[in-house]
Parts: sequence; structure tokens; C-alpha cells
Amino acid sequence: MNALRNLYVIEELPAWNPNLRSRTTIRTKETRHFTDPSIGAAALGITPEGIFKDITTFGLLFESLVVHDLRVYADTIGARVYKYRDSKRREADAVIQFNDGSWALIEVKLGGEEDIKQASENLIRIAGDIDYEKSGKPAFLMVITKNKVAYQMENGVYIVPLGCLKN
Repeated sequence: MNALRNLYVIEELPAWNPNLRSRTTIRTKETRHFTDPSIGAAALGITPEGIFKDITTFGLLFESLVVHDLRVYADTIGARVYKYRDSKRREADAVIQFNDGSWALIEVKLGGEEDIKQASENLIRIAGDIDYEKSGKPAFLMVITKNKVAYQMENGVYIVPLGCLKN
């Protein structure tokens, strides 16, 4: 792992540790992502056609791509990107902590509308455990998808295609 880190093939996404209202324990182990997901695809010998035959691997590479892009954009505004995971096995794929202390929860989903709905509800539950008096309310909750249209759900969660980050 050290060699891969030193060659900038992987980088760790540190755990976010908010102030919680509940007694939920936060997991502090870092998550590893490829600095460029195409490295992982090339190392596995995955073709563009083959990636759709292994949706689990595709999902992991898609998540790494999203985290990479979020880190690039966050860095330009002085923000940091983290991972959230708690003892209730809930997680958010990314948390953006802005330099003014505000924060946002982000989930990455390749699935359809039902997966997106579940991800949005999960983000709302996680945000509900954060102590707003100490950490403030979230700036936004977002699910990043493969879809082509961005919109805001009735529950307030933004659904944003990865392509919107690229433009």
C-alpha cells in the first residue's frame, strides 16, 4: 500500500468525525480510492464492454471517479472531502467540509430510481444524527448518479448526474 501511495496510484479518503446527537460510534478507518479510476480498470484488464458485465466493480470505479472529481473541485475552494461511516453501518460516500465549517453529505449511486430514493433517505437519516447546534445544518444533501437530468427531490435532496460535475 505504501508503494501505491508513494506512486500516487491510490489515496486515502479520511473519515469525517462530526458532532453527533446520538450515541452512534463513528468509524475512523480511511477509505482507499484510485487517484485515477482508469488505473484500476487497466490493471484488471477491463474493456469498455466488460465493465457493464461486472456492475460491482463498475460501481467501485464510478465512486472513485466521483470522489476524485469532488476532491479536485473542493481543493479549488479550500474545502476537504471525507468519508462517513458509523456503527449502524450507515455511510455517505463523501462529505464535503467547507472552510467556513459548513458541510454536505453525498452518496454515489449507479442504480435506478429506487436506489436513488433509498440513498436520499439514508442521507436524511445520517444528517438527522448530526448535532446542528455544534456543526450547523448541512449545506446540501446530494446523490450523484449516472442519470442525465439534475433535479431536487421533494425531500430536499439533490440528484445530480456526474456529467454536471464535469462541465
